[in-house]
Amino acid sequence: MDRVVLLLSVVSLGVSAQPITDGQRLFSIAVNRVQHLHLLAQRLFSDFESSLQTEEQRQLNKIFLQDFCNSDYIISPIDKHETQRSSVLKLLSISYRLVESWEFPSRSLSGGSVPRNQISPKLSELKTGILLLITANQDGGEIFPDSSALQLAPYGNYYQSLGADESLRRSYELLACFKKDMHKVETYLTVAKCRLSPEANCTL
Repeated sequence: MDRVVLLLSVVSLGVSAQPITDGQRLFSIAVNRVQHLHLLAQRLFSDFESSLQTEEQRQLNKIFLQDFCNSDYIISPIDKHETQRSSVLKLLSISYRLVESWEFPSRSLSGGSVPRNQISPKLSELKTGILLLITANQDGGEIFPDSSALQLAPYGNYYQSLGADESLRRSYELLACFKKDMHKVETYLTVAKCRLSPEANCTL
């Protein structure tokens, strides 16, 4: 009888531990993918900046600091403390919306050693992975909003015919915002993944 109880205990432990293992694996894949996208974003931005004159860089940086990214309409934590206080589902939901907001603009992202067709597929894969994580982490207490109501318009008149100076500014803005948003998603997914390990220090 004792051997049966022991066997059932081991089986039950294996079943209960399996979702955690799967969750950790999915989180690791998602974090690795967004880290790669963030590196691509940094490379794109660096390649673009290196093609500019010093004065052009100074002026564009000044303009960008006064401007905002299209994805800033997506409500997200304002600092690292709020990020750490946010629930896993909230961080996943924000990450999903940020990635989704780049599906259309990413078709215009290219430069240097980064081919244009490399970004969009990776974003789609990341979006699918985050959606799986959202589904796995919904417990009925929080509801993942329908993102269809939160679709963002493409980046202003970026796709219209622009003058040389305006086109330069739009390219700078697009690449800077992409880098900024991928950094956000990397941070949110890393913190959410860390929550699966209670003994881990998730301090940013």
